Amino acid sequence: MIVVKTVKEMQQLSKKFKSSDNSIGYVATMGFLHEGHLSLVNEARKRDDIVIMSIFVNPTQFGPNEDFETYPRDFERDCQLAEANGVDVLFYPSVTEMYPSELTSEIHVVKRTNVLCGKSRPGHFDGVATVLFKFFHIISPDRVYFGMKDAQQVAVIEGFLTDYFFPISLVTCPTVREHDGLAKSSRNVNLTTKERKEAPIIYEKLQQVKMLVENGVRDCEQLKKTIVNKLSSAITGKIDYVELLTYPDLTKTNTIKGKMILAVAVQYSKVRLIDNIILTIKEDNECIEQ
Repeated sequence: MIVVKTVKEMQQLSKKFKSSDNSIGYVATMGFLHEGHLSLVNEARKRDDIVIMSIFVNPTQFGPNEDFETYPRDFERDCQLAEANGVDVLFYPSVTEMYPSELTSEIHVVKRTNVLCGKSRPGHFDGVATVLFKFFHIISPDRVYFGMKDAQQVAVIEGFLTDYFFPISLVTCPTVREHDGLAKSSRNVNLTTKERKEAPIIYEKLQQVKMLVENGVRDCEQLKKTIVNKLSSAITGKIDYVELLTYPDLTKTNTIKGKMILAVAVQYSKVRLIDNIILTIKEDNECIEQ
């Protein structure tokens, strides 16, 4: 595995790979790798000749009171995991390498951001889009791999790739979970023992509401109230939001139909947990989780 720290070297390597007709699969991470990240690598390994992973804690997607400074970091561990799982190139630039000077232009995401996490994190997805714009131009991947744990981010990236005619395919992968159902996240290490014990209840309640949909309930407000009530009586964390929206457009609707996202965010003492399930209601009223 090659470790690259400069934009220039990464561009040269990508150009070399392309000149030999190698396809490039790209996995963007902020490090502190877990099975969710590695599942993306495994998927890229199946489809592409070269797998490139970036590790970069991007300051432009963090708000002033968020956890940029305390975000978990362990590059040596990440390096070992990346190599053991088949990453060919690990791109590990510094903040000054990616942002050598003040930006002269900005990317502003205008849709799919005023709900869910974007509602309480203004500018977050502008920062995500900005850094991905940079990475996509530096690496020139054929495919990019993202997990559905952050389904709003996937929706934003899908629109972003389409808007700017990037010749890149977006490959989405299922959320990877702990044995008890908790969605894998680098931030899970910041949960207290008590919080970690009750955190799986979030996914448990999502599944209970999914069963209501499978049994024919279609009223969005009724379903949202049900999950709020179920969560409020079962966890100590503060519910940030519970939403049922169309997907990937992320618009509100009164009745479940077509493809929908049921999403939840819960704030604990030092970490905010997000989770979701994607449901598709077919014409025959069959409900499928994706």
